[in-house]
Amino acid sequence: MHLGFSSMNTVNDPDPATLAKTLEDAGFESLWYGEHSHIPMCRSTAYPPGGDLPEPYKEMMDPYISLMAAAGATDTLKIGTGIALMMERDLFAQAKTMATLDRLSNGRLLIGTGVGWNQEEFENVSSLPWKKRYTGLKETVEATRNLFTEEAPEYHGSLIDFDPVWFEPKPVQPAGPQFIFGAMGPLGVRHAAEWADGWMPVDVVMPDVGAAIADFRQQVKDFGRDPDSVEITMVVMSPLSVDLLKKYRDLGVTRCNIGVGMENWDKPEIIMPMINEFSKLIPEL
Repeated sequence: MHLGFSSMNTVNDPDPATLAKTLEDAGFESLWYGEHSHIPMCRSTAYPPGGDLPEPYKEMMDPYISLMAAAGATDTLKIGTGIALMMERDLFAQAKTMATLDRLSNGRLLIGTGVGWNQEEFENVSSLPWKKRYTGLKETVEATRNLFTEEAPEYHGSLIDFDPVWFEPKPVQPAGPQFIFGAMGPLGVRHAAEWADGWMPVDVVMPDVGAAIADFRQQVKDFGRDPDSVEITMVVMSPLSVDLLKKYRDLGVTRCNIGVGMENWDKPEIIMPMINEFSKLIPEL
């Protein structure tokens, strides 16, 4: 099992190049940055964990530019979005950004993606209907895959539609970067099982992690897919220990992404000591 590190990627966090090099030297497999282009000042969407929206959400930097800086400072560290709000960007420009980043990082890009939780943010930038966002994301990913793999890509869906185009350069990875769906509700999990290259759940949201993983793998099988071909990236918010990580490994988790908990998002000074502490667990995984 691999160990990844997730960061809010704010202006106050360690700069991406320094953080990435530290992670690579410590034996981590990957670095993951989330995405919010903006946060509406007036909104009716409740913050999912409850309470006030944490201030760091307002200061997040662009994930792709930050991941390019991270890739430039490292040789083997994988770089991932955790998660990218793909429907909140222009389809072609976003695919070009991903393909370019994959090429310049020599095929190290992973795309964690999801539908997002902030309806006002979504509607500020997307013409897709909020109530059909799961279908919208599925079609966005399918269309992007076509751009990455076909000589004359085109796509004709219920929400996204375009005739053949020239799209170059292609990513280094022949099939393009993996698309890993971050979803927890029944509909999202079903979509992940149907078409995603991987699933990215959060452990504290699941009453029984083992049962949730078993159910997901069964759904993958029900869609006629091989459960072993769909990676599971666990976002670990529970108190960390080597026993917990070994438990997830034994349940079939491909990687665990750790990071500073929500209560410490505004304390970047604890990031480097945390990396040093948990790097000691890597040989045991």
